[in-house]
Amino acid sequence: MRSRYLFLCGPAHLFKLAGKCFSFVESTYKYEFCPFHNVTQHEQTFRWNAYSGILGIWHEWEIENNTFVGMWMREGDSCETKSRQTKVHLVCGKSNKLAYVSEPSTCVYSLTFETPLVCHPHSLLVYPTLTEALQRKWDEAEQLLYDELITDQGYKKILKEIFEEAGLLKATEEKEVEKQNKKISLEFETMEKCSEEYKQLSKEIKKLKDLLSQHGIAYKGNSAENTSAEHVSHKLATAATTVLNGPKEDEHLHGDTGIWNDTV
Repeated sequence: MRSRYLFLCGPAHLFKLAGKCFSFVESTYKYEFCPFHNVTQHEQTFRWNAYSGILGIWHEWEIENNTFVGMWMREGDSCETKSRQTKVHLVCGKSNKLAYVSEPSTCVYSLTFETPLVCHPHSLLVYPTLTEALQRKWDEAEQLLYDELITDQGYKKILKEIFEEAGLLKATEEKEVEKQNKKISLEFETMEKCSEEYKQLSKEIKKLKDLLSQHGIAYKGNSAENTSAEHVSHKLATAATTVLNGPKEDEHLHGDTGIWNDTV
């Protein structure tokens, strides 16, 4: 289901809004804002094709000058060639209520949410919500900027990385792919690590071969097959599992427990 909770991040005192929804009616439309969840719109008319859908799902914060200035709800229902999205502005108010809704540009909505939870001048500061490690990283960036060892652009880049690591901003798909590629490339970053992994696999292969021998089964590799240590290990593990568990008398589709005939 698309309209589900994704994550809680940001000022902890705002988390008490999670699980609640606030509505606002304007003309023939009813808008509903569920913090850390989604924003929906319902057309209240008797038209056969009255619109009712999602204007955005909780995605990330908008941050300016060490301050949370808005919540972005993205990836809503499709709208022409893009998805609907909504920015929610949090302002001080006597009670929790959705006070204003507009559509500044096509399929991009703006909501104003009033709440006493943001009335304190420090209630929306970003720095206090970070872990000690990320706070130190921010402090170091501040020092580098002060010493003119990085540019303002470099400083902003570091902050963006900090916010992404904290889950306040959503990393781009390209960045996620880059992180995965980096993780893979570092897997055998030295010959020593590669050698250690090879020795470990060799030991595993020997143990599996011994296990097969104990059961009177000789493993014969095919010269036409991939004979890497990892491949051989996988083949031997499969064979050993068959020996230990015995042949499967009955096969079921993936996810089929095979108990329906006994219970129906």
